[in-house]
Amino acid sequence: MRLVFTSMPTVFTKIIDGALPGRFVWSDDRAVGFLSINPLAPGHTLVVPRAEVDHWVDADAGLLAHLTSVAHAIGEAVRTVYAPPRVGLLVAGFEVPHLHLHVFPAQDMGAFDFSHAAATVDAAEQDGHRDALRAALRDSGHGEHVPG
Repeated sequence: MRLVFTSMPTVFTKIIDGALPGRFVWSDDRAVGFLSINPLAPGHTLVVPRAEVDHWVDADAGLLAHLTSVAHAIGEAVRTVYAPPRVGLLVAGFEVPHLHLHVFPAQDMGAFDFSHAAATVDAAEQDGHRDALRAALRDSGHGEHVPG
């Protein structure tokens, strides 16, 4: 007897497909960027491939290069909007079994500690962060990838 397991779509796939809400700042044929619901800092954005890849080492080099390129563009927008000393980039992968890169303003090394992530966020503030990042991305020449 052979057991067949079907995988359920990840929460990120549900956000990408519109079944769950998301505050998108980037969208292209391979990846999206949307604000984290538990941000480490204002503007904390997740860069997620449309394909459900669990572990980053399972992604092909081309996809990783594309995700890094998207994270770079969003990181420049984060730097423009928030002017932090550093822009953090992190691949953790324990929260959701779907590859994602965290891009966020970092004031110091404590900014990388997920125990400091916000448990709740104000919807109007998040909308403001989304809009500011979208504007910065448009201003830097990425308008074709900015939703809305």
